[in-house]
Amino acid sequence: MSHSPNTVASEAFLRALPKAELHLHIEGSLEPELMFKLAERNNIQLPYANIEEVKKAYDFHNLQSFLDIYYQCADVLRSEQDFYDLTWTYLLHCQADGVVHTEPFFDPQTHTQRGIEMGIVINGITKALKDGHEKLGISSKLILCFLRHLSEDDAIECLEQAKPYLHHITAVGLDSSELGHPPEKFERVFKMAKDLGLKAVAHAGEEGPPEYIYQALDIIHVDRIDHGVRCSEDETLMQRLAASQMPLTVCPLSNVRLKVYDHMSEHNILKLLEFGLNVTVNSDDPSFFGGYLLENFTALSEHLKMSEAQAAQLARNSINSSFLTAEEKQALLAKA
Repeated sequence: MSHSPNTVASEAFLRALPKAELHLHIEGSLEPELMFKLAERNNIQLPYANIEEVKKAYDFHNLQSFLDIYYQCADVLRSEQDFYDLTWTYLLHCQADGVVHTEPFFDPQTHTQRGIEMGIVINGITKALKDGHEKLGISSKLILCFLRHLSEDDAIECLEQAKPYLHHITAVGLDSSELGHPPEKFERVFKMAKDLGLKAVAHAGEEGPPEYIYQALDIIHVDRIDHGVRCSEDETLMQRLAASQMPLTVCPLSNVRLKVYDHMSEHNILKLLEFGLNVTVNSDDPSFFGGYLLENFTALSEHLKMSEAQAAQLARNSINSSFLTAEEKQALLAKA
């Protein structure tokens, strides 16, 4: 596929690009329609009368206002089948958007705190991911995230509970409320995870300052930075990230919905790309933030006039920054 440096990337062009999604919270892909269906299946009374009311509640003013609703919605997830349906629905969006590989996050503590066993969560998700590979041709890796508003001891207990399922898990991550919960708070558990052979990623530099990105790199030794957009406030950090080609999993629609930027036209992703940073496009919590991966790409074309060449580079970055083997990456890149 030839890519013009001057032509603004169209939706058809963007859909056809083979893409990987590296920053996606599976619980954050719970659409209101499925939430009502699962609530009915599990006999749960929702605080919303209808789908319209849910969508109105999705008008967030910051990260915390989103998280409050996010955890409430997750309560409808009870059985293995629920987690399967959630994951399968997301994979169908992947298929529609030209996503060839995905590395979803899941938050086991959100569920174990409600009395849902770790195995129920992981088995439901991984069965759907397996079917996604066999029926849709979408490969995947699974990432277990620790909730940073909880203690490190909670995270260690979570890792312990995950040990019987490590063959399903590729990496650990760090998500939830960023401010006031720096990466250094989780130094021990990340070392334990690395000792188990797991990769590491962490949310840093979304609401938190550039200092959190340094901590993610130097204290918990991540393989990727999730978000990372506030690196632009620190020239030295920008140069370091460019030189190391440390992946940043940027989530444009999410950043605007959570008021990191007032408008998409202010987003810095293409500036970071032109500076030489290894940035990727992702959807974060698509049902809450107004779009899946393709909609994030089209928003960049619409508001930042992203060119075909820039879009193709972002798509290549996503595959190269995945946890696939070199051979698997080459096979996906060959389709471009």
